[in-house]
Amino acid sequence: MNIGGIECGRLILAPMAGITDMPFRALCKEQGASFTYTEMISAKALFYKNKNTLPLLAVSEGERPVAVQLFGNEPELLAEEAAKLEDGPYDIFDVNMGCPVPKVVNNGEGSALMKDPKQIEKIVSTMTKRLHKPVTIKIRKGFNDSSVNAVEIAKIAEGAGVAAIAVHGRTREEYYSGTADYGIIAAVKDAVKIPVMGSGDIFKPEDAKRMFDETGCDAVMIARGARGNPWIFRQTEQYLETGILPERPSIPEVKEMILRHLELLTEFTGEDMAIRQMRKHVGFYVTGYMNATVMRREINLCETREQFEATLTKWGA
Repeated sequence: MNIGGIECGRLILAPMAGITDMPFRALCKEQGASFTYTEMISAKALFYKNKNTLPLLAVSEGERPVAVQLFGNEPELLAEEAAKLEDGPYDIFDVNMGCPVPKVVNNGEGSALMKDPKQIEKIVSTMTKRLHKPVTIKIRKGFNDSSVNAVEIAKIAEGAGVAAIAVHGRTREEYYSGTADYGIIAAVKDAVKIPVMGSGDIFKPEDAKRMFDETGCDAVMIARGARGNPWIFRQTEQYLETGILPERPSIPEVKEMILRHLELLTEFTGEDMAIRQMRKHVGFYVTGYMNATVMRREINLCETREQFEATLTKWGA
């Protein structure tokens, strides 16, 4: 998949708040993710120079190409803050128009924008005119079942100069319940000439193949399926190429990946913060393996890297 002259591949790590920081993106990149996004960043927070925003902007050269994902509802503010970042290590600027979280939606941002196609046009046209790098958007099927307008918005965005569009096959009201509608992704793909990325319910390699087959999308975006499972990119690429399903990583392989994750996170945030953040990641890594409940409980009690590593060593021994 080519976005505005940038080759981005076909297996993409989706942006996830609290998950896709630089260390996690690095792991996914090592495992075959062809393109990644920063966590969602508020344009207003950038404007007010919120100190908590700076770590979200961190990008390593080794993970490129990478997109910085912004959210907001003010065209000029979004364009201005993106322009300030344009000389940075970002290849693409993405605007989130699909986040379903109430505090975002209640501010008229994220998926709330799906209710206002004219505002979407103002946002993307202002940004594409101001920026030299490609602009993309991420949307949902619609805001609710009575306003399924992904195709309309995709056409508007294409007309305003957007270089690619990602579509999650659920409405805002559905959040992540039920099953993603691949039909709407196919409809968007049929309606526009720009690249379309499909999103929703990619938890194993077969899911990615089904999305490609049923939608004709140019790339598949993997979100929740990558939590605790950076291997999903390598495994999916192998399955798409050979039709052979790779074996699930062994417990020793999982332990090695957890320690690698801890190492990168410690370098990024310091030991105390890394230990706290790794508690949730370990919960994802061990799901489905033996003694997962015990491991989660014991890791949650760890306060130091030494305790963490000693606890992990006992798992599966």
